[in-house]
This record gives sequence, C-alpha cells and structure tokens, in this order.
Amino acid sequence: MNIAIPKAGRKFKGILTRLAKNKSGLALTEFAYSLPIFTGLGMVGLETAHFTVTQLRVSQAALNLSDNASRMGQATSSATARTVFEGDVNQMLTGMQLQAANIDLFEKGRVVLSSLEMNGDGGQWIHWQRCAGDKTTYTSAYGPENTGSSGTGFAGMGESGNEITATSGSGVMFVEVFYEYEPLFGDMFYTDRVIRHQAAFNIRDTRNLSVGIGSDGETASTCS
Repeated sequence: MNIAIPKAGRKFKGILTRLAKNKSGLALTEFAYSLPIFTGLGMVGLETAHFTVTQLRVSQAALNLSDNASRMGQATSSATARTVFEGDVNQMLTGMQLQAANIDLFEKGRVVLSSLEMNGDGGQWIHWQRCAGDKTTYTSAYGPENTGSSGTGFAGMGESGNEITATSGSGVMFVEVFYEYEPLFGDMFYTDRVIRHQAAFNIRDTRNLSVGIGSDGETASTCS
C-alpha cells in the first residue's frame, strides 16, 4: 500500500537532501571549529617567545654589567693601580638600567654587584656590595658586604661545589639579577615567576683593592 507524502513533506525532504549534499559552507565550518585551537597555540607560542626573549635580555644585562664593572676604575697614570669610586659604580648601574629599559628591569627587579676578593687569611671575601632596583626584598644569595672578611669558611660565590673564587691581588665582579616576570596573558599559560641570572668577570686591570670603593661625593648605591 503506497502512502502519499504531503507536498510540504516532500519539499522539506528535498531541502534536507540538498542541505546534506551542499558543501559550500564546509570550509567556514572547519575554520570555526579550528580557530580556537590555533588561537590557543598561537598564544602559547607568543608567551613562550616572550618569556625566552626576556630571559635572554636579563642574562645579557647581567653579563654586560659584570664585564663593564671588571674594567671600571680611574688611575692617574698607567703605572698606578686603578681606584673604583662610587661614581664609577653608579655609572655602571645607570648603563644597565638604560640597556634593560625595555623590560623595566629596575622597576620589576633587583641587581646586586659584589666585589669578590681574597682576604688576609687566604679565604674568600665579599669586600663591597652595591645594589639597584625597586624590588628590595631580593638580596645576594651568598651574603651581604663583608661576608668572609676573615678566615676560610666562605667558599666563594656561585653554585655549591663549583664556587667562583678570587685569586690573591685580584678580584671578581659578581652580578646577581632578580626579575619578576609578568606573563602576557596572565596565568593562562605561565605563572608569575622570578627570573634569576648570575654573571662573573675577573678584574681586567690592576685595581687598588685596599680602599674598596673610594669616596667622590657621589651617593653610594648601598644594598640596605
């Protein structure tokens, strides 16, 4: 027995058939489904690149400060040992601030510059220390100024068991940088974290170590 399909039903069936065969909107539909995925992947890639570049900039700033500090000092003649003054240190720190201005290093971080030397007992000694940056809660991981002033109990600065040490009559400019990284997209992919970098250079020229830092009327960038 044949059942007649109403005209409206046949029309609706035809619409469904044509819709099932119609592929004109397929690309748009696929794009709509894939867009959130590719957007997420793009955001992850952008955040990762931003974090990597920031790490590199902090590392370069630490290396440059240590390198520049190893060369600083003033001498009246080529035969005279160089003396470091407060103004010299301030100039080094200002240069670092300008170099890392694109990541607001001094607003979001802290820089510690230490002069590692050998004390009178043959041990290691942080003779002087200067700091800069608004995040004053960060301090040297190896102690304040005058750590190791006597004895041989202070092993030096750097990774435990592989410390950097100064030789007699010379010194090491040791830099520690702390930077509070803020992700581009909040904590969606990366959480707030502290980027830490260290750098060290031996003093390049003969330096008058006995005076530490000479006074020249400039304000000292102390760590306190």
